Amino acid sequence: MDVTCSEMGTDTLLQLAFWHFSNMGHCFSKDKSDGSDSEQAVEFVGGNVHRVTSKEDWDQKLSEAKRDGKIVIANFSATWCGPCRMLAPFYCELSEKHPSLMFLLIDVDELTDFSTSWDIKATPTFFFLKDGQQIDKLVGANKPELQKKLTAVLDSVGNHGK
Repeated sequence: MDVTCSEMGTDTLLQLAFWHFSNMGHCFSKDKSDGSDSEQAVEFVGGNVHRVTSKEDWDQKLSEAKRDGKIVIANFSATWCGPCRMLAPFYCELSEKHPSLMFLLIDVDELTDFSTSWDIKATPTFFFLKDGQQIDKLVGANKPELQKKLTAVLDSVGNHGK
């Protein structure tokens, strides 16, 4: 974990650490028992991350990426998911470092049917797409593995986004 107590409150850090270790970086379902939608503010969209809000939006972004020759990294995530929340700032940071890639964010609760069509079993799930076709996938909030897969994708197309 690359989060320090100075960046987050100790209680938040402990909660996220518990989520991370108890679920090995995955979230499987939302606990609907509290009935509360009040989530601590975590910026999921920032940098060059584009939020996908509809199937039409998705199609437009993929067409744009294909036209511009960009690889797409699609992050299927949820606001209630501790590991997703932990990884969100890193994902935004990656999007700023690699403008040659297109970074998308799909909220599995907002686009349930669409997420189901991608066979999302746990969040976060990242798909790496070229011309709309899957070239790699990562399930879980694993920063080193996400960085490794991103580097491999960049190496495969000879483009480091700088």
